[in-house]
Amino acid sequence: MQQASIISTGMYVPKNVIDNQFFNEVYGEDVDTWLQEHVQIYKRCWCNEQESTADLAFAAASRALENGGISASALDLIIVATDTPEYISPSTASVVQFKLGASNAGTFDLNAACAGFVTAMDLASKYIHSDHQYQYILVIGAYAMSKYLNLEDKKTATLFADGAAAVLLKSTSENDHGWLAAKLLTKGQYHDWMGIYGGGARYPFNQEVLDNHRHQLQFVHKFPKTINPDVWSEIITDLTGKLNIKPNAVDHYLITQINIFSIWETMDRLNIDREKAHTIMHQYGYTGSACIPMALDLGIKSGRIKRGDLIFLVGSGGGLAFAGVAFRY
Repeated sequence: MQQASIISTGMYVPKNVIDNQFFNEVYGEDVDTWLQEHVQIYKRCWCNEQESTADLAFAAASRALENGGISASALDLIIVATDTPEYISPSTASVVQFKLGASNAGTFDLNAACAGFVTAMDLASKYIHSDHQYQYILVIGAYAMSKYLNLEDKKTATLFADGAAAVLLKSTSENDHGWLAAKLLTKGQYHDWMGIYGGGARYPFNQEVLDNHRHQLQFVHKFPKTINPDVWSEIITDLTGKLNIKPNAVDHYLITQINIFSIWETMDRLNIDREKAHTIMHQYGYTGSACIPMALDLGIKSGRIKRGDLIFLVGSGGGLAFAGVAFRY
């Protein structure tokens, strides 16, 4: 069986930096202190009017290809994980394929909300495992949630940000690195608790949709406080069980970057050193399906993540969708 190995990564964020002071001025109150104390977000990047999800994905993909020394024509498949697509149809991946000039690559989008990138990494690895025609697959997590924010809703507008990151996977016969195990899990009873509900078949665009802000991101209900630590811990326990190791044997945990305290609670529950959880929300805000590959790219660039390290990617998002995958980098 061929193994799926991580060759290179690349990321991109818009140049439009929004710090917390912006929200102090918008809301006429001290939002900055709350954000720093409760989620540790200090700034974030938003697209300008001309930028869109495909632009972010293209920039990140170009950097991953350059870092890997691979031409776009060598790609066999491009998967874009996003829930802020360029269009409802066609796929964002088809736009990226054209922009890259990846004329030999098939394409599709994957929407598992903010668990999408991890799900796509598992799926791409299994394409490589099962079919020898797939030698190079580009997996991109892209997020342009600023396009869907209601600035009057400070529960959402202050947290969410834009960015993209890409991972280039290669088929190899070497088995000392690459994909090791995965776990997908969904709690569909929460499907209508948070999301962008306008524009699809359930709520086609009309004045009622606009008046009720269904075309924008909405938190409809408050989630159970421990839902993420509960499920993240379950996924980590499942993956370590499959690998027959203890949680502290993992070198790095890259977990959805929505709240640092939920990440730390997960680490503490499993007696894992908090330093093993690489966090980036401080400077980039919450970038959804892009946050985990962004953390991976920044960890590799900084030298924090090294070849041979065991990495767990654990994502969660609307749906509620959860995904975990283990890789030997």
